[in-house]
Amino acid sequence: MVLLSKINEDAITENLRKRYNDDYIFTYIGPVLISVNPFKQLPYFTDREVELYQGAAQYENPPHIFALADLMFRNMMIDSENQCVIISGESGAGKTVAAKFIMSYISKVSGGGAKVQRVKDIILQSNPLLEAFGNAKTVRNNNSSRFGKYVEIQFCGGGAPDGGKISNFLLEKSRVVSQNAGERNFHIYYQILEGASSEQRENLGVTTPDYYFYLNQSGTYTVDDVSDKKDFAETMEAMAVVGLSVEEQDSVLQIVASILHLGNISFREENNYASIESQDFLAFPSFLLGVQQEALCSKLTSRVMDSKWGGRSESIAVTLNTEQAAFTRDALSKALYGRLFDFLVQSVNRAMQKDHEELNIGVLDIYGFEIFQKNGFEQFCINFVNEKLQQIFIELTLKAEQEEYVQEGIQWTPIDYFNNKVVCDLIESKSPPGVMCVLDDVCATMHAKGEGADLTLLQKLQGQVGSDDHFSSWNQGFIIHHYAGKVSYDVSGFCERNRDVLFPDLIELMQSSEFSFIRSLFPENLEAEKRGRPSTVGSKIKKQANSLVQTLMRCTPHYVRCIKPNETKRAGDWEEKRVRHQVEYLGLRENIRVRRAGFSYRRVFNKFLQRYAILTRETWPVWRGGQRDGVLHLLRSVNMDQDQYQLGTSKVFIRAPESLFLLEEMRERKYNGFARVIQKAWRKHVAVRKYVQMRQEASDILLNKKERRRNSLNRNFVGDYLGLDQRPEIRTFIGRRERVEFADVVLKYDRRFRSVKRDLVLTPKYLYLIGREKVKQGPDKGQIQEVLKRKIEIQKIQSVSLSCLQDDLFVVHEEEYDSVLQSVFKTELLSLMVKRYNEKMGKKLPLKFNNLLEFKVKKGGWGPFTSGGSRQIQFSVGHGDEAVLKPSGKVLHVSIGPGLPKDSRPTRKDNRKSRYISPAHNAHNANNANNARPQHRTGAGAGAGAGAGDRRVSRGLSLRQSSMEQPSLPRLHGNRQSILSPQQPQDLTFMEVPETGAAGLQRRRSKEVRPEPGRGRPKPSPKPRPRTPQCRALWAYDAQDTDELSFNTDDVIEILSEDASGWWFGRLRGREGMFPGNYVEKI
Repeated sequence: MVLLSKINEDAITENLRKRYNDDYIFTYIGPVLISVNPFKQLPYFTDREVELYQGAAQYENPPHIFALADLMFRNMMIDSENQCVIISGESGAGKTVAAKFIMSYISKVSGGGAKVQRVKDIILQSNPLLEAFGNAKTVRNNNSSRFGKYVEIQFCGGGAPDGGKISNFLLEKSRVVSQNAGERNFHIYYQILEGASSEQRENLGVTTPDYYFYLNQSGTYTVDDVSDKKDFAETMEAMAVVGLSVEEQDSVLQIVASILHLGNISFREENNYASIESQDFLAFPSFLLGVQQEALCSKLTSRVMDSKWGGRSESIAVTLNTEQAAFTRDALSKALYGRLFDFLVQSVNRAMQKDHEELNIGVLDIYGFEIFQKNGFEQFCINFVNEKLQQIFIELTLKAEQEEYVQEGIQWTPIDYFNNKVVCDLIESKSPPGVMCVLDDVCATMHAKGEGADLTLLQKLQGQVGSDDHFSSWNQGFIIHHYAGKVSYDVSGFCERNRDVLFPDLIELMQSSEFSFIRSLFPENLEAEKRGRPSTVGSKIKKQANSLVQTLMRCTPHYVRCIKPNETKRAGDWEEKRVRHQVEYLGLRENIRVRRAGFSYRRVFNKFLQRYAILTRETWPVWRGGQRDGVLHLLRSVNMDQDQYQLGTSKVFIRAPESLFLLEEMRERKYNGFARVIQKAWRKHVAVRKYVQMRQEASDILLNKKERRRNSLNRNFVGDYLGLDQRPEIRTFIGRRERVEFADVVLKYDRRFRSVKRDLVLTPKYLYLIGREKVKQGPDKGQIQEVLKRKIEIQKIQSVSLSCLQDDLFVVHEEEYDSVLQSVFKTELLSLMVKRYNEKMGKKLPLKFNNLLEFKVKKGGWGPFTSGGSRQIQFSVGHGDEAVLKPSGKVLHVSIGPGLPKDSRPTRKDNRKSRYISPAHNAHNANNANNARPQHRTGAGAGAGAGAGDRRVSRGLSLRQSSMEQPSLPRLHGNRQSILSPQQPQDLTFMEVPETGAAGLQRRRSKEVRPEPGRGRPKPSPKPRPRTPQCRALWAYDAQDTDELSFNTDDVIEILSEDASGWWFGRLRGREGMFPGNYVEKI
């Protein structure tokens, strides 16, 4: 979008709308990826796209989240720096799905191996597991993250993911006990109710969702296009993959079910004190939690308080009223669920932890900015974290970039923008105290539950921060003018939820459980004396948010800005006002302005030199001079235009991405050239080793059986001596996919011992003999052409005969008739024939060595030499290294001088460092390598296999170990049903686009306040434009062809060129074309 002709919110929104309607949901603002939620499955997230974007430059393909993921991975490997991606946007804008695609892409393109694959499986399977326990349906999003997570994928130096870590933030525990109208509890509850087996349902006491008070308050039980039953199977599979045993999986489900049953315990008032309305509803939660029914009843309706008077202390049992009892029940439910969620995150981390960190890629998937009908303490914390993320984006993309230009001495005109640091300070500042500080002070002085503390909070806020432009109050709470709009917070319950106190009585109760798993979730030492103020949820989230910011600042950041196109959650719907509001508060206009005016790439001098040093001889391998001079030398050597770069004090800045691509392409070519040199050397090395082996094997065939020639003993084997790549006429006789192993010109002897040249070609299947003949008739009469004389199948060769002397003759015996051939490369040919025959027949090719050879001849026509029968070749010792042939009737006498002894071996030594390694040695090394690998499987693999087979047998195992008898599920009778009447109309005004508030006002001011043109200086006189020749039309002319100009009388035409033919070339009203020169006169 940096290339948009107009830069305003309307133009940006219109561009996004057009792309959205055409299913192009991604676009860029410089390095920032903009993603619009399509609310449907799109076809471009397959393996084909993974292959397309892997290793490609960012702008080489259409914008895509895979391009950003690939850029992160490559930058990590090239620069050895940690990377992170910050995914931000409203609730329902598609942040979680974007995080999944990034992790999936990195998993596919990174290294392999058994351990690595296990880590990949855990990282990917952690998504459905944590989504089941941490996501829920809200009115804004069917799969809303109700917690934040930062996933660190840890890599070894080679780029393979070998570990990981998940940090979780602020689980919305209040959702466990209450939900707004039209929303659901966490997904896992509905998954168990739909997907549990009959045995599990009986053991856990689960039934339909409307039976449970913790589920029936909102009246919503299903989500469109979601199968809770299918998701339950995926959740159970994910538990197995991350290494949870079957017993641990049972315990997890047991706790989830116990929370549902706890919610059905209701209270009635007796003499101003609370009592259990029906004892029947105590049975199942007591059974599932492994505690005594009487103990659970006591802890829910009374509390032991320590009282100190002077130096003495005593414990007092205080009976609770119905409101306090319900609060205690809900506190226990929230504590159980929160600790269970922490256990699951710790289990995932344990399964993929590594001893030391090397490199990592962090993916931040956190709850989005949200506004509901009633916004409580959780929405306040969620929106605060989003405010911090917006602050990071501003700091690193708008503020830091402009400050960097100033520090580096780059020419720059400042661009105004709204900095939301004032809102962050309003919330978290210590001096003057912000909202969280005031909240913690009020919580430190409150002693009991009630509305009094919340009213005190509201009064103190009005006194401490009431004068802030971004703060205002109303009768039930306060309003904060966030970067994304005004949000009204109801202070009811703020203090209690901030304290999040779990009383010691409840901890003692859980520590008395029969089940070790439940006891392990409550490890507190209650005997230790407590000192200092207990930590609050607000202080924890503030600490976590600042720690997260520090972690992100240590990485190289990348950004995905997600946009929600509508509130209907339907594909194709587009709400112009909503999208424009997001475009405005996300600061996309300012982002585009900074990117257009600035530089797309910057690098410190030494890293730039290190990456592109290979482009010139002077800089490779080391530049001997100043770093700035080296960078300048590089840029000039590639002829980059001077307006495309600037050198700062420590960094080089390159303006256009295309200029950077030029450098990358040249670097790639250099490396490709060097890679080819290395490949050539390696192939030569491998070929030499191969032929050394072949020479040794060939020598073994003739060892102690035949004398050797001096010149053939140590020569290299070439294979193709004909150059068949340049001989297509011979290739026509060979099969298209046959591999030629040997080709040479040989002499073939006929029945009269006359010699004729033949082209011999050996393939794995056949032995070809190709000759040449004159064409006797037809249009090619008299011309010489190739003719296939013989084609012998390898398996039909019966044997090969040779003499014991150093001659080059050999006989190939076949069933029909034999072939007598002579080749100086007979040893190479013979070794290949032996190898191929052995492959085809599974036995050795018979070789006969004798100085008297007999062979069959082909039957011919009439005459003394034309009949069939046999011929003989008699070998004798003569003089010299050349064979002397003397035919005598049916016998050919061959005499030749003595050669090298029969026991001669190749004597040429190869001086290369590496040596040919025998197959036996290779096998020995392979065995050693296999023995070095661990033979046992750990973690998810073994656990999943065992769990799958035993699951039906062992489900409910932990339940059967309980000393208590399993109770039956009580009937509801008059117990509380859904508190939401189906006919009650729901107020959805909060779904409308929020007011922009003070933040929007400041954004508008930054747009309206414009600098004085030219900074008040007078305009310089315009430079004279170069005058181009012109002519005036004497007559009108209508174009006769598409490359001609039409004009009227008196039109003035610019003359671009004149031709002697009388047709000139010119320009009129922006259009160029030919026109007749005799229709005009020059001015």
